[in-house]
Amino acid sequence: MADTENPSTSDHLRDALDGPWRAVRAEARVQLAGDQFTGDPYLDYHAARARVLEQMRAIASMGYAERGFRRENGGTGEPGEAVVGLEMLAYADLSLWVKSGVQWGLFGGAVENLGTERHRDVVKRLISLDLLGCFAMTESGHGSDVANLETTATYDPQSQEFVVHSPTPSARKDYIGGAAEHAGMAAVFAQLITEGTSQGVHCFLVPIRDEHGADLPGVTTYDDGLKGGLLGVDNGRIVFDQVRIPRENLLNRYADVAPDGTYSSDIENPSRRFFTTLGTLVRGRVSVGGAAAAGARVALSIATRYALKRRQFSDPDSGQETLLLDYRSHQRRLLPLIARSYALAFAQNDLVRRMHLVQTGQDLDPGAQRALEKRAAGLKVAQTGFATRAIQECREACGGAGYLTENRLVTLKADTDVFTTFEGDNVVLTQLVAKELLTAYSDEIRDLDALGWVRFAATMAGDVVRKRSGVRQLIQTLRDRSDDTVDDGDLSRRSVQLQLFADREDYLVRTAGYRLRARAKDTAPFEAFNNAQDHILAAGAAHIDRLILEAFIEGIAGIADPEARELAETVCDLYVYSLLEENQAWFIMHRFMSVERAKAVRRGVNELVDRLRPDALTLVEGMGVPESMLRAALLDDASVFDRISSRTSV
Repeated sequence: MADTENPSTSDHLRDALDGPWRAVRAEARVQLAGDQFTGDPYLDYHAARARVLEQMRAIASMGYAERGFRRENGGTGEPGEAVVGLEMLAYADLSLWVKSGVQWGLFGGAVENLGTERHRDVVKRLISLDLLGCFAMTESGHGSDVANLETTATYDPQSQEFVVHSPTPSARKDYIGGAAEHAGMAAVFAQLITEGTSQGVHCFLVPIRDEHGADLPGVTTYDDGLKGGLLGVDNGRIVFDQVRIPRENLLNRYADVAPDGTYSSDIENPSRRFFTTLGTLVRGRVSVGGAAAAGARVALSIATRYALKRRQFSDPDSGQETLLLDYRSHQRRLLPLIARSYALAFAQNDLVRRMHLVQTGQDLDPGAQRALEKRAAGLKVAQTGFATRAIQECREACGGAGYLTENRLVTLKADTDVFTTFEGDNVVLTQLVAKELLTAYSDEIRDLDALGWVRFAATMAGDVVRKRSGVRQLIQTLRDRSDDTVDDGDLSRRSVQLQLFADREDYLVRTAGYRLRARAKDTAPFEAFNNAQDHILAAGAAHIDRLILEAFIEGIAGIADPEARELAETVCDLYVYSLLEENQAWFIMHRFMSVERAKAVRRGVNELVDRLRPDALTLVEGMGVPESMLRAALLDDASVFDRISSRTSV
């Protein structure tokens, strides 16, 4: 427990990383520390599912669910608190986080954000778990391609009902959390057909089970069975055979169907209506990235603490065995990952803050929602990809012990693996980010049509990144903070680091546009786009890297304690240097960095990990995962006993 009267450096770091909702995180660390909310990897998957459902009922009684819903629907209207509070469940058990996220985030978010007053009772029932639901968007044949889902909801004016149907085998709803056992209702995304015309994808409430858990007439559910992880989540498939639901079960915030079948919407453009619908569900994507990063923090906390206890091979000078973290190779394995974890934590805080302002109506900028969607997509890619890499590295860094289930790393790896495709495939989302850059927020080609992409690129002016993002102003501000003359070659300067990141992004965005334009002269639009896809993805990745660095810089500025701030500055340097090292081939090839400068970057990484080595425990404590929540046996077993002392006593 932290000393509130005399906070340590790690306390100050944790306070900064906890962000605007630090009180929510502090409360959760106390509430979730016991065995009640831990996962049990030795249970079979049916027992694991039952355990998670009971844990959810306990979570509901603590008020976690209400935070994400508006006051008129029985909530407290604090979306930022909701995301942060549920993210803390990832420290305890990722199955519990996913199951809670499906119920209150995806299913609940769909009903509240796409429904109207006539759906208020459904919202109140799902908050209390009186109604268990699932989010039935993904289909076997169309995963990320939501616009082309095959499930239909055809309106019958005579009965004033929609008929929900799966017309082909590939139209079955698949991988749906809650569909296998527990959900009684599904938020189903389907093509709305009325008066013989398809109006595109809309969301409908479809009851799928009775009070005894049996499938309702026309509904067939299947269990997806064993998965690579997340055993406590009952993923399943749903097939509809002419299932009739009342007209009022259409979630009608953005479109409605009158009793006679007349379709109406305040948003005339079908493409804009579709993206407006999906944009309201951005909280799910924000949450997935945050939970993945939380899982990585757990793994890094375990692996680093182990490296500070475990000894291996004798030092020929002293005869004593050497701590793992005293090896340069081990420092390079873990400390740059800790640095990136800090960077992503600050970026997540900034993202949640932006989401909260948009969803509570405090940010009325017309472009705020769209900017939020792009940022959420980019950070989801960064955080989930990072979690996959970091947890694997932590597993290897703990050797054979890391492969034992009792030490939790393999469970974390299995449970987070699907996050790279959950809530949007990472490749598709990176492409979405790049597309937003290339179109320069042009509403005219919001429909993702390849021809629109290419035509816009043919007329695009350069320097889109600088003009749109405000990065120029931040670079100048950083320069103004320095008392010395700016040396554009000094990589230790934050302004120079940010300039390099922005230069890479600028170059990739502009040259991707030129490449599309050149191919458009003699080839079809799709072929032109497909030919440049690798370039487009690189531009998206560079944009994500730059956003994260900006968030890190701004997060450090908020640390008041001098020692903690100085340590965070060094961690930020390591984040920058390690990322430059990863991409040094690109920087050299495109003449943004000389070979000698690249060598200096490599030396810089070595110097920084050496400098941070004495503060390793402080850094993992600052990440905010309490030791009581790690639950890894390797931190206190025979592998970390002081073998030197044992030999002396013998």
